[in-house]
Amino acid sequence: MGAAGPMTEAMYYILLTLTVPSHGYQLMSAVTQASRGRVQMGPGTLYGVLTRLETEKLIEIVSDDGRRKVYAITESGRAALRMETERLRSMLDDQERWKGEMQCLTE
Repeated sequence: MGAAGPMTEAMYYILLTLTVPSHGYQLMSAVTQASRGRVQMGPGTLYGVLTRLETEKLIEIVSDDGRRKVYAITESGRAALRMETERLRSMLDDQERWKGEMQCLTE
């Protein structure tokens, strides 16, 4: 994922919340909770992203009773989540450095 470019917000929060295995409805609630209400995901977006993440082997189905599938992050997904978190931190660090060096307001 890191080489393919930055993650979308939906991808990031789904990977983050799948550090606790969940099914679809739980995931929608967990994403809202993890993002403090900033990201609210509908079923279309959720299942589209889940399909992509599963295809890329970043998540896997750990249980399927025929009615609901429970997803969990894979080791590759954890690595991708760590890389994306570091990328975001680096961007914030760059902003702080720029603000200090140039003595400008960037907020």
